Amino acid sequence: MKIVVLDGYTENPGDLSWEGLEKLGELTVYDRTSLTDENEAIARIGDAEIVLTNKTPITKRVIDACPNMKFIAMLATGYNVVDVAYAKEQGIPVSNVPVYGTYSVSQFAIALLLEICHHIGHHSQTVFEGKWEHCQDWCYWDYPLIELDGKTMGLIGLGNIGRHTAQIAGALGMRVIAYDAWQNDAGRKVAEYVELDTLFAESDVIVVHMPLLPFNTGLINKENIAKMKDGVIFINNSRGQIVIEKDLADALNSGKVAAAGLDVVSTEPIRGDNPLLKAKNCIITPHMSWGAKESRQRIMDCTIANMQAYIKGAPINVVNP
Repeated sequence: MKIVVLDGYTENPGDLSWEGLEKLGELTVYDRTSLTDENEAIARIGDAEIVLTNKTPITKRVIDACPNMKFIAMLATGYNVVDVAYAKEQGIPVSNVPVYGTYSVSQFAIALLLEICHHIGHHSQTVFEGKWEHCQDWCYWDYPLIELDGKTMGLIGLGNIGRHTAQIAGALGMRVIAYDAWQNDAGRKVAEYVELDTLFAESDVIVVHMPLLPFNTGLINKENIAKMKDGVIFINNSRGQIVIEKDLADALNSGKVAAAGLDVVSTEPIRGDNPLLKAKNCIITPHMSWGAKESRQRIMDCTIANMQAYIKGAPINVVNP
């Protein structure tokens, strides 16, 4: 049985092993496959039965051109790059990795917040550049320092990642409120559920932890930003399309939003004309929240389990049943 990995580099840049997949069939791993050239994907899939992808699109045309493809395994939770409806029509199950980045992504969200509060990287750089050595005072700081104790964090999304972020925020002394359409007892243990407008109005810090869905595409727009506190801090390391970037950039430049910490943007890699690149007080990292080795190992382990289940005739974690 032939197995093809279309874009394996981000999952395994060399610190993990493909051995578990090699045991399941004849494995070919490509570091990268074009995100825009369907012909390259078609040529690389060829007559493979199992295809693994992270961000390489598998469209209707790709599916039609690869009739031996019987199973698609996502090296991720999101599966919007695959035409799952058409795959279902063709009898091709698509499995994802539903939980892997809970700890890494929540930790990264807090890291973005703490960098905004203290600008540790900036101040370290100034020391190495000689500013402290030549300072008239025994200490200095170039940005206001922010203490989080007693402030309110509003979480948009209270799934696994949101709940872990809530626990960390609680340990920092923050009040935590959350909006989520699917409320449960696990969420109630770490946060107070509120309506979305209440969250906008009461939060000192807003953190987004939701997959991209029709209802939240463009959710952070000028109308909803207007409902927020003046000087709110905004954190997003979920999906960039949740934000209308021009509106957020305008709010940063006006001071309505005091600072933003972003690990995602609407088009990735980021385009040079993205308005957030010139916005005030905006930290942007290259969609790396999920990248801890431990997190990526969980992706590998779950993907192997997904493939084993398919081979046994009982696929699991199927997103298009």
